[in-house]
Amino acid sequence: MNIALPALIAFLLLLPGFIFRTRLKRSERTSLDFSPFGQVVAEAVLWSLMAHLAWLALSAVVFGQRFAPLVLMELLSSAPSIQADATAAVAAGFSWIAAYFVSLFLASFVLPTLARLIISRYRLDRSTARLGPFFRFHDAPWYYLLTGADFKQEDAPDFIIVSAVVEIAKEAVLYVGVLDEFFVNAEGQLDRMVLQGVSRRPMVADKPGPDAPDASDSERFYEVDGDSFVLRYSETITLNVQYVKITEEQDAP
Repeated sequence: MNIALPALIAFLLLLPGFIFRTRLKRSERTSLDFSPFGQVVAEAVLWSLMAHLAWLALSAVVFGQRFAPLVLMELLSSAPSIQADATAAVAAGFSWIAAYFVSLFLASFVLPTLARLIISRYRLDRSTARLGPFFRFHDAPWYYLLTGADFKQEDAPDFIIVSAVVEIAKEAVLYVGVLDEFFVNAEGQLDRMVLQGVSRRPMVADKPGPDAPDASDSERFYEVDGDSFVLRYSETITLNVQYVKITEEQDAP
């Protein structure tokens, strides 16, 4: 009895579903996926079933190759003689079977990648979109917060201003700058942000009260020299995100 062969066949049959699921998700976590095991397997089995149905239909219609379920059942059999006969049948059509699985694996990698790009390009995953809940990447909260992906294409912000309070020498300091890019760690938590045009001021120099003399921002803030300012999220106390859209002001008649 060859136990390794049925295990290998099951692995090959289910692998397209796992590939498809991994490439379709926009997950900010790069470490081990802690999703419930049953959910992961169920999704992978579903995607694998759909992928094989599509590929078998394409093989039958375009190439005239028919699926032989009896051979598959014999390969999964525990009887050595039956397994040997099925293995000989597979060996006779090995080139076609190899092409089937190789093309299916490539499609399972490329198609969900293109689908994810289309979803992001046309903002089909917006929370207010009709199919937003279906297309939304639920494992990427920082992506939606720090890219403005929830806006319509015509309302998308031109840039994003980040304000962060950082404690330096037991003093709270406010940093304000334009977000250039951001990075997450292996656990999917925000790791650092790269800002440009950064200004800073201590929180004690906050906006004056209504009875205090007015002070402009230029008097309260001073620019931080440098082209890119790296702000670590672990060192921030609070974080504020402002979406800015540049519009042309029309002259009054």
